[in-house]
This record gives sequence, structure tokens and C-alpha cells, in this order.
Amino acid sequence: MTRAEFERRWDATPGLKNAELINGVVYVPTTISISHAVPHFELITWLGMYRMRTPFTEGADNVSIRLNDDNMPQPDALLRLHQSHGGRSRITHDDYLEGGPELIGEVADTTVCEDLGAKRDLYRRFGVQEYIVWRVADRVIDWFVLRNAYYDTLAPGPDGIIRSEVFPGLWLDPAALIAGDAARVLAVAQRGHGSPEHTAFLQELAARTGARPGSG
Repeated sequence: MTRAEFERRWDATPGLKNAELINGVVYVPTTISISHAVPHFELITWLGMYRMRTPFTEGADNVSIRLNDDNMPQPDALLRLHQSHGGRSRITHDDYLEGGPELIGEVADTTVCEDLGAKRDLYRRFGVQEYIVWRVADRVIDWFVLRNAYYDTLAPGPDGIIRSEVFPGLWLDPAALIAGDAARVLAVAQRGHGSPEHTAFLQELAARTGARPGSG
């Protein structure tokens, strides 16, 4: 199916909230289980904390992204830079997101094969610089970073913390997130927000030519 036809059928189906087009194939989840919903909420909360401390960024969940004529994924979470400040994605005249955002996150409960297969390849091809997959059943968080057009695994440091290369100061203790240790997740996130690299990133963003916070 083409993206244009996918969008037409979506508009003709009142009440449809979750569907995506991957390489011309439509995927529609039947139900959202609690084992998916809770990690989804935790992932969004963690990314939201960073967004609130970092101007010229924007986060979203379950937003449909126009990539090309065969693909319109609907990732669980994303974090993007505003186009005015170097971001690769943009908001279209009809209020869609177009182009690969800087970071995408997926909660893989029953969709591990797709998230680590077709979707990972799709996001790589469209230049998504970091891709996080939370494999719920395996109790593992995979964090990939795009290097030389391929995804490498972004490994934790000796302290167990993963540090984003694209969004300086975005820090995560994956073991704490998986265990539901909110206090530890918050403490590590706040350390990242207060780190010298995050301060330098804020200064860099402020110096870039462009619009004020809030513009796409």
C-alpha cells in the first residue's frame, strides 16, 4: 500500500488511533497491554524531563511520521531538534511530522522482531541518529547510535549509565528503568541535566541562528 492510500483509509476510519505503514505493509495493534503501556509511560516521562530542560527540542508519542511513499511509522516515543536549530524533521502544512527525528524509542512487548528488524532498518535508512528499543520480556534496553550509516550499540559506561551522543546530558541507568526504580532514574537524569556537556549544548543551541523555542 502507498502512503497516500494509507492516509486516505485512515481518514475514512473513525476512531482509529494506532496504525503504521512499514515498507508498504500496514500494522494495526489489536489491544495495548499493561506490559506495554507502563514501560511506554516510563520512557515518555524520562524523555519529557530532558525536553523540559532543553529549549529548541520537542518530544512526542505515537505520532505518525511521513518518511516516503511506502512508510509512515508511528513510534512509541521520539525526541527531536527544531528544524530552525539543526533538526532533520519538520512539521508539514497539514500538521504531520516529516523526515527522521534525531531519536526514536520503541517499547517491544510483542513486536521485537519488527522493532529490531524492519523498523530498525527503516530508521537507519532515514537517518534517525539514535534508536532505543525496550525489550520488555527480555528485560533489556538496546540503545543504537548511527555511525557511518550503520547502527552501533551505545554501551553503558563503567557506572552503568548510557549517555546520549546526539542529545548531550540525556543520561539513563537502564537497569534502574527496567526495575522500576524511579528515584534512581530521576537522580541520574538530573545529573545529566546538570552536566557540563548539557550546559555546553544549551549554549550551542542558543547561539544557533533561528527562531525562538516553540517553532518547528
